[in-house]
Amino acid sequence: MVWPMDLHLTPDVSAFQAVLARLSPEDRARVDAALEPAAVRAAEAAPHWDFEMPAKAVDGLLGPSVSDDVRRGLVAAWALGLPDRVKAMALPAEVLALYPYWIDQLAAFLSKAEGDYDFDHWSKDVRFSLALSVPGAKSQVIDLSSPVGPGQIIKHVREGWGFGPLFRYLAAGAKREPWLEVHTESRWLRGFNEDGWNEAWATAAEICRTRPELAGMIGSSWFYDPPLTEISPRLAHLRLNPLKGGAFMVHQGPGEIHTERAGTASASRKALIDSGEYTARSWLMVWPRKELIAWADRRKMEEAASHQA
Repeated sequence: MVWPMDLHLTPDVSAFQAVLARLSPEDRARVDAALEPAAVRAAEAAPHWDFEMPAKAVDGLLGPSVSDDVRRGLVAAWALGLPDRVKAMALPAEVLALYPYWIDQLAAFLSKAEGDYDFDHWSKDVRFSLALSVPGAKSQVIDLSSPVGPGQIIKHVREGWGFGPLFRYLAAGAKREPWLEVHTESRWLRGFNEDGWNEAWATAAEICRTRPELAGMIGSSWFYDPPLTEISPRLAHLRLNPLKGGAFMVHQGPGEIHTERAGTASASRKALIDSGEYTARSWLMVWPRKELIAWADRRKMEEAASHQA
């Protein structure tokens, strides 16, 4: 296997080959048989609002008896073909520069992995190895095709959260699709900070710049919840920076998963949740392409000015 050096992809290819080599003959045959049809199924499911749909589509093809070894083998085999996929996509330099880090992380994860393959990890690895998601920063990946239908906007208005997002949604072209969508990679959190998130949004802007069909950037999470500005000030930038850059927020509501995630990393937040003083709510962050690119341009100018000072 020769990796195209013009893409600066220099992973340890032997790590992926070793994952395949340790499969039983029966499992290797299942991987080889599923390689292409599973990739097609995943790509067809990728535009769905649920980022797990490609993995679910692959599981549907593999059947209920499939082992996690087969799943890891598929990801390794797809990863070996990732440079060719990336090369054909004409991605901006900001994305390409992140690939060595991400491929090395994936290779190390698959090399050490044993036991259950966490479904969130499997879902993200399917998307990444098939280039349905691309690197955004050290802790964020960006899905290349997500929908933003009017239903969420209308629900926001009907539940009394204000008309502002409806007007912004209409100004952004209403049902214009697709949108980019950002996801946090919980296995590699070294970039989960203000600089890392700004890098992810700047990367999204560069993707939008090269793809005029994209409507902009979205993200869905409890950490866009307004009360966190006071409850967890260190997370305030996650909501405030996009808003300052021209994004708008759409209320999605509370849920068990948001309660769990909001309480996991902070004892003080968990105490507020357990006492009933705080209810974690998910919000959809919507950053239209025009405003996102303008923000990225201002960021570049500010960085250039600071270097000259």
